[in-house]
Amino acid sequence: MATTKTTETKKKTTLVIVESPTKAGSIKGYLGANYQLEASEGHIRDLPKSTLGVDVENNFEPHYINIRNKGELIKKLKKQAKAASRVLIATDPDREGEAIAWHIAEVLGIDKRSACRVTFNEVTKGAIKAAVKNPRAIDENLVDAQQARRILDRIMGYKLSPLLWKSVKSGLSAGRVQSVATRIITEREEEIRNFVPQEYWSISARLSQEDGEQFEAKFFGNAEGKMRLSCEADAMAVKAAVEKGSFIVKNVRTAQKQSQPAAPFTTSTLQQEAYRKLNFRSQDTMKVAQELYEGINLGTENGGTQGLITYMRTDSLRVSQGAAEAAAALIGRMYGAEYVPATPNVYKTKKNAQDAHEAIRPANADFIPSKIKSHLTPKQYRLYKLIWERFIASQMTSAVYDSLAIDFENNGYVFKASGNLLRFRGYMAVYRDERDENEDEQTLSYLPTVNADTVMKTESVNAQQHFTEAPLRYTEGSLIKFLEENGIGRPSTYTTIITTILKRNYVKRDGKALVPTPLGEVTNKLMEENFPDIVSYEFTAEMESSLDEIEQGSAKLSDVLTDFYAPFEKELSRAKEKLDGETVEIPDDVSEYTCELCGKKLIYKTGRFGRFLACAGYPECKNTKAIDKNGAPVEKKEKIETLADFKCELCGADVVLRSGRHGQFYACTRYPECHFTKPKANPLRAHCPDCGAQILVRRARTKSLFYSCERYPECSFSVWDMPTEEKCPACGDMLLQRKSKKMLICRNKSCSYKAEYTVDEEVSDDTEN
Repeated sequence: MATTKTTETKKKTTLVIVESPTKAGSIKGYLGANYQLEASEGHIRDLPKSTLGVDVENNFEPHYINIRNKGELIKKLKKQAKAASRVLIATDPDREGEAIAWHIAEVLGIDKRSACRVTFNEVTKGAIKAAVKNPRAIDENLVDAQQARRILDRIMGYKLSPLLWKSVKSGLSAGRVQSVATRIITEREEEIRNFVPQEYWSISARLSQEDGEQFEAKFFGNAEGKMRLSCEADAMAVKAAVEKGSFIVKNVRTAQKQSQPAAPFTTSTLQQEAYRKLNFRSQDTMKVAQELYEGINLGTENGGTQGLITYMRTDSLRVSQGAAEAAAALIGRMYGAEYVPATPNVYKTKKNAQDAHEAIRPANADFIPSKIKSHLTPKQYRLYKLIWERFIASQMTSAVYDSLAIDFENNGYVFKASGNLLRFRGYMAVYRDERDENEDEQTLSYLPTVNADTVMKTESVNAQQHFTEAPLRYTEGSLIKFLEENGIGRPSTYTTIITTILKRNYVKRDGKALVPTPLGEVTNKLMEENFPDIVSYEFTAEMESSLDEIEQGSAKLSDVLTDFYAPFEKELSRAKEKLDGETVEIPDDVSEYTCELCGKKLIYKTGRFGRFLACAGYPECKNTKAIDKNGAPVEKKEKIETLADFKCELCGADVVLRSGRHGQFYACTRYPECHFTKPKANPLRAHCPDCGAQILVRRARTKSLFYSCERYPECSFSVWDMPTEEKCPACGDMLLQRKSKKMLICRNKSCSYKAEYTVDEEVSDDTEN
């Protein structure tokens, strides 16, 4: 009888490559078993760190290399790609994400013109499935725009930085956008230093009607227009005149006005508002937003892991029709039909915006913040609530005010009073922005009834002196706003710009304010004098526009780089000649604190572990202090050391227990005169088979445990596996306990004795405390 064999062919899988393991975990649940998810963990290739990596003589051809420590990952991806039926690259939907996809395709040998690229604006089941069904080719224009940015920044960094090393300080760097950001902050500081306060006066009158209603009117000017009271004499003349006369109502204007809701967030406005309302730095905002975008486990009752917001690097104000309809339905259920506009609110995106994605919004508006709070960290909850409320408010009706404006005349002078009464909350039922909070000053609990030609009773007239104030220093929020308004940088670069200038010590924090350091001011002056174009706002904005044109396909990468490099090279040559042999002295960054040892000022210094305070009297006085995040000195905590129960083997002094990089150790109290040290190690019950001394548990430089004789180096006994008190039945040598294989083995390498052991037979290996 013949038998028939059936062979089941294993179906090949689709390999989907994303950037982060978190996103991979979120997406895995949305796709079937035939999809395999892997993460590239960001870029896998880049320009080399040790050389320029750009052939400026050959159309600026970049030379990319695999990033160090990514070798094993690349090998793994190649193996999986070879085994898969197809590969889909699902990196972020922006220029950088497209460039990462391009590099992955290059390394894996994937045809970049094939349908290998998928993008999605939100990590939700619907969005992921739709993206996988509609793959496309890699967008070479997007890749070229990102490459152009990378090459520009590399050329400027590698060509300019050596000049700074020679003239200012080694280790400095100059960048296309970071230099401009430093200039912005430095110029504001100069404005503040050079500011001269100007005196001015204001006059207010407290008025009442016959029925007792009172309100305040403020001095405006006269019939010819607004007047400025520049000194006390001017103010007192007006005050005296109106005190003699009467305030007569000349004009009463009533109207109804509407306040429109703010648009949903872009990257820039999210960073600004999170800084203002939540006190989040831009770096924190983007980190938490990334977590919300990639997915949070909301429990089985909410469908498991869900991406909570749309892609967070965007300058667009667009909202999809589906999202607008879902928001309208939710608003109707929660607040009532009167809060839903007749037609969806549409917001106009700025002219120079890339408009590649939607605005930042909840991926699913039905995930109300309060209902999922228990699944979020405090920071995640606060930021998600901010995004949810801003988006829902943006889809609601306007707030409605009744407004009143009154003009008064008194002896030829004009005073004005105004106020608003909120009639309908509209979007304010959910969210209020800075503009609405400022409006509160004009909001009244009621509007007084006033008729023309009414003579008001004067309760009091007050004149007050004021002085104009210097412009405020930039904060992270206001700097991002300035960068966006002037077209400097793009949404994905704002955080990097700020962190770079802080890290390079060009700028420091003073509370919330960003202040230039002496190093930043010196460097900015040198850049302005020698490279005025590079640090000009116009050049940087025009370069961003050129990158946008490359993305749109209306400009070529090589042409943009050629147009930049020719004048840059000439400017560089002139600067090299001018700065040859010239050095710039960096003034000390003097603090407000005084050295308690010698009375001199403490100055800020930067070392291997960041900024600290040091005495200006160094080297005579070597006093130093750690500082907190605001630059204030932190007092050193008194160390409490444990006295050992033995004396120093070299000098007989006391010995104390201390902690070092590789664990605890004993040291002589006379250090550095006496250099006696001894590692603290815990003894085993087993004894050294060579000399009979105690065996100690030690920790190697790699932090791995090993076992050695306490008489080391006189006795060289040392093993990685744990010694036991048992003897080998074959040769009589010591048996070692190999935990990884649950086995006892003989120390004698020429003896092949092995035996299994149970957990109860294990020997204790208490390690160092």
